[in-house]
Amino acid sequence: MSKSSVFSNIKSDFSSGLVVFLIAVPLCLGIALASGAPLFSGMISGIVGGIIIGSLSGSQLSVSGPAAGLTAVVLTAITKLGAFDVFLLALVIGGALQLLLGVLKAGTVANYFPSNVIKGMLSAIGIIIILKQLPHAFGYDAGGGMTDDDNNQMALLSFLNHVHPGAILITAISILIILYWSKIPKVGVIPSALVAVIVGAGLNALFIEMNSPLAIASSHLVSLPIPDSFGSFIGQFTTPDFSAISNKEVWITAGTIAIVASVETLLNVEATDKLDPLKRYTSPNRELNAQGIGNIVSGLIGGLPITSVIVRSSANINAGGKSKLATIVHGSLLLICTALIPVLLNKIPLATLAAVLLVTGYKLCKISIFTEMFKNGKYQWIPFVVTVVAIVATDLLIGIGLGMAVSVLFILRGNIKSSYFFRKEKYHNGDSIRLELAEEVSFLNKASILLTLDHMPENTTVIIDAGKTTYIDFDVLESIREFNDVKAPQKNILVVLKGFKEAYKIANTDDAGQQAALTGKVHTISSGNHKQLLKELQLN
Repeated sequence: MSKSSVFSNIKSDFSSGLVVFLIAVPLCLGIALASGAPLFSGMISGIVGGIIIGSLSGSQLSVSGPAAGLTAVVLTAITKLGAFDVFLLALVIGGALQLLLGVLKAGTVANYFPSNVIKGMLSAIGIIIILKQLPHAFGYDAGGGMTDDDNNQMALLSFLNHVHPGAILITAISILIILYWSKIPKVGVIPSALVAVIVGAGLNALFIEMNSPLAIASSHLVSLPIPDSFGSFIGQFTTPDFSAISNKEVWITAGTIAIVASVETLLNVEATDKLDPLKRYTSPNRELNAQGIGNIVSGLIGGLPITSVIVRSSANINAGGKSKLATIVHGSLLLICTALIPVLLNKIPLATLAAVLLVTGYKLCKISIFTEMFKNGKYQWIPFVVTVVAIVATDLLIGIGLGMAVSVLFILRGNIKSSYFFRKEKYHNGDSIRLELAEEVSFLNKASILLTLDHMPENTTVIIDAGKTTYIDFDVLESIREFNDVKAPQKNILVVLKGFKEAYKIANTDDAGQQAALTGKVHTISSGNHKQLLKELQLN
């Protein structure tokens, strides 16, 4: 690569890093606010995500930081654990679990989560964000508006009696800016969230100067500590309470963070790779290692859980980012901003941050997502709705668990209903029927394979071909053995076994036996994985 090309990349990465930084400031503060955590913790996690994870990640364009997808987890956990420093211990353990997943090469774990459950999780998080930010948008905290003890409906009724007109005005103006600023020619390239924050802070400063009743009190503004020296800046960082290591809730929270953060990261990194103009590939296992280390560091110094985030990653790509230098620049700028200009940040109204989060929440749970899921059929929308309702009514872990359970039940039901019966009229005595097993044959395929074998016609030859398989479930192997040893002889069926690996402990039929079996026309039945299992077999 030429020197001019390298210099060009540096220029574009610094420019992109600046854009991502401007987007990240209100998001870091807003997500901390939505999580019920100290606002400084949001900035910490943005710094760690940019500098540490940005340096360790294999992704050239992914940007990591505090994510809206984990606000419900953090909000619930801080309440249950009773103290932020106890939550930080859970975060450190969660990061260690992520690191372990990376070492164990479990980067493909996201592939086992149904898309309907993932979309349900994100939609539920969007609803929770909206419910929790409405009090701030109206200028009333409702006792913080952030605790699990608050009943959402009661909170809504309560803050309606204590609304602040200045907060409502700033929220409305901020939402309009976020929605429509990008459509203004020439200036629309400036991040709309940043413009909303500047306008919101400026309006409130004007209200204060005019002694207007619309002025928002300091209790409803960002409140970051203002250090008077380097030592006092370092003193703002919070360390975990390791004495709570035996607390069961700490470990449950850690496991939840590890699972949700890992899945969200892997999905976002995959999406980022698809957006990459150069189509570079990111190792999921290396990404889990980087995220695990990042979350350990974040927990040790008082930050929030970190994931790869698609909003900032896509902004990085759109701004012309070429390498991981862009995300490192964004993290470095967050550090400089937090250390040197907290006074300016403290002029931002919480109503403006609420506006940013209300729009973010709406994008996660907009009506089109629900209509799309309903169009996809009941096997998609029922687990989706169960996940949404369960998360909003209980918590994230229970909601995901219920959604997964319903999805698995539907998969099992679908496998049973898609068990095919043999169409005898299509076949004649002497025909050979070959059953080709899929690359992966799990326990979910057992019902279809078992019923298919049970309905093979008498006096035929059945060839079971495992040549393409990389994995066959033990229960399926047992069903094949039973068919070969017991059921087939009873129906005068000649069984030919091909391609079974030594590890399967099923003896393949020798070449002479295979040739002797192929006396008539061969009909091939291909098995699929989680879909239509066998061709040329008819639904009963």
